[in-house]
Amino acid sequence: MSSVMLKRLSKDAIGSDYSKELSIQDYSKKTTIEGVQLLNLNMFYDDGGMLAEIARFNENGACKLIPEFQVKQATFSQIMPGVIKAYHLHYNQEDLWFVLPTDRILVGLFDARKDSPTYQKSMRFVLGAGRAQALYFPRGVAHGMANLWQTPSNLIYFVNQAFDPEAPDEHRLPWDILGEDFWEIKKG
Repeated sequence: MSSVMLKRLSKDAIGSDYSKELSIQDYSKKTTIEGVQLLNLNMFYDDGGMLAEIARFNENGACKLIPEFQVKQATFSQIMPGVIKAYHLHYNQEDLWFVLPTDRILVGLFDARKDSPTYQKSMRFVLGAGRAQALYFPRGVAHGMANLWQTPSNLIYFVNQAFDPEAPDEHRLPWDILGEDFWEIKKG
């Protein structure tokens, strides 16, 4: 058996036709919006499947992960392949989202609160995709989601205001307010 000696390539080892096109993926911490929390949850596996603990509540119904968040309603939503549900915001409602680890949803957030230190900042990331995470965002943060994949995705969310169809706290913005490409799978 021969041993292969691995040598480091010098920067000029890549042809100029390709080297001018090179870039480096950004793995640094991404922009965050004031008040938004992405919380890692416990997920347990055994030979029969998996279990993820979405939330615990105290005796008053407050979420233990975010004690000031008092849950008033829990809702299930299914997002079909190719669907974009964006954007809307609330004046009074805060949300806590959970996407099943077996599913995936592209989440888009931007801060519409004019007095916020992160006003007009945006966040884009995938929930689910093998991870058990809860996403909390406060009122005034515009939010949306897209299912860019081939199977339906499921979202369970908790809110601190019960939905009132007579006076909905559901304020819509254009789906492409951050550009149509915001909702596309990034190539490369």
